[in-house]
Amino acid sequence: MLKSDAVICLGNEILSDDAFGYHVAELLRSSGELPEAEIIFAPLAGFGLLELFNRRRRVLIVDTIVTGQDPPGTIHLSPLGQFTPSYNLTTSHQMNLPTTLEFGRQMGMAMPNRIDVLTVEAADIETLSESMTPAVKAALEPAAGRIREWASGK
Repeated sequence: MLKSDAVICLGNEILSDDAFGYHVAELLRSSGELPEAEIIFAPLAGFGLLELFNRRRRVLIVDTIVTGQDPPGTIHLSPLGQFTPSYNLTTSHQMNLPTTLEFGRQMGMAMPNRIDVLTVEAADIETLSESMTPAVKAALEPAAGRIREWASGK
């Protein structure tokens, strides 16, 4: 039996802009607007994400990204594979997301049919701070709107 769709918000709530996922999750949970999707904050990567993906039809991953190609606060929403990986999805100490998903399939887990990724361009993901930069903080509500559209299937 499939679980509900999931919005999995990644990051670290005490690393400046990397807290974006945490704050998006809190914003969406407090609004109670997404009964069709489970909202999860997960300070995880690699294998740690497997159980969160198991038996989901659709998953939306929310995370920060640093490319230097767009101004901080720029939001991108795309299918998995059409974005530059974020630190939380590919690290030198853990498997990247595609490898993790393949591992889950080989272990007999039911991986999602569809995985999309919403990223926001960050200015600072290294400073120990509970405050995000102004541009990334301003992207919270627009990102929540895009997530609401995704959850409703639009």
